[in-house]
Amino acid sequence: MSIFQNNKFIIILVLIVCAGAYWLTNQSTEASVEQFKIRAVDRGDIVQTISANGTLAPVVVVNVGTQVSGTVSKLYADFNDEVETGQILAELDPALLNAQLQQSEANLLSDQVSLKIAKNKLKRNQLLKEKGFISEEALEIVVQELDAARAQYAVSKAQVERDRANLDYSIIKSPISGVVIDRDVDVGQTVAANFQTPILFQIAKDLSQMQINISVAEADIGLLQIDQQINFTVDAFPERNYTGIVKQVRLNPTIQENVVTYNVVAMVNNDDGSLLPGMTANIRFVINQKNAVLRAPNAALRYKPKKPDEIDRSAIEPGIPVIYQLKHGKPVPINVNTGITDGKFTEIIDGQVAEGDKLIVGETSSQSESSSKFRFRMF
Repeated sequence: MSIFQNNKFIIILVLIVCAGAYWLTNQSTEASVEQFKIRAVDRGDIVQTISANGTLAPVVVVNVGTQVSGTVSKLYADFNDEVETGQILAELDPALLNAQLQQSEANLLSDQVSLKIAKNKLKRNQLLKEKGFISEEALEIVVQELDAARAQYAVSKAQVERDRANLDYSIIKSPISGVVIDRDVDVGQTVAANFQTPILFQIAKDLSQMQINISVAEADIGLLQIDQQINFTVDAFPERNYTGIVKQVRLNPTIQENVVTYNVVAMVNNDDGSLLPGMTANIRFVINQKNAVLRAPNAALRYKPKKPDEIDRSAIEPGIPVIYQLKHGKPVPINVNTGITDGKFTEIIDGQVAEGDKLIVGETSSQSESSSKFRFRMF
């Protein structure tokens, strides 16, 4: 009976030892696996972009001013009004301009009479000269008087035309068809055009076509091309994506605090009128795009093992990107050739990597800490 009990005890002890060894082995493997953060290689789209900010503006904006001074007596246009070419926008008080025109016309009539008298005088003196009653010098003086009368008549005629033009300028008309986006004048306001032309209205030619003035850093300007597509959003409609086309890269740089930027102009369709002048556009220039390519997370390319001495580096070629694949609970380095990146994923052009392979993107804790979870505590 004692022998049977001893054998039973030995069998139980052996089972306990085997179970403990199996548990410790699994714990060690799980600890090794849980030590690493894993992401799988997959296929997807990669869009390489450049981010920038810009301001929406009409393609053509005309500042409508006045060439004459006066007091605004009437307004026929206001903010957001659609106007046609030649449409009257405002009128200045024409009283002084009318008086000036009447005075110029009176002077013209006076000079016309003087010219007629000078012509008749010349005819009489020519007859007298033929009969020998006056000298050649006296006749020349009469000719000079006629020339002076003609010149004065021309001056008065030009003054009348000038005053008529000024009177016409008192009626402010739209030079283009478009939308009034700004009005800087009210009825009763006096405008003075002595030194510079005051701006009364701003008219945008066509808001169905808008442009974006974009500031691009000098480091990115070499990646842009004419007719390149852009994607952008505005704060008013953050969930809506708009598209545009690069039309001009202006050569004049802007330098502020040693930071060099260039102005890039992009054209945008605005058929629904949702885009307004002055809106801020958050822009992404599409530099390159590839669809359904093999890609790896950028974190996998940045990963460096905490214990590089334990890694077999004989297969690593210097100067070529390296990723680490998890095999049998250990990181294994693999050289790869990479393509474009969008900041999150990078295209894998060549390398011993297939879709679904597990790549290491980070570590949660060291292997020694993971394997020390099961230990005795001393009291």
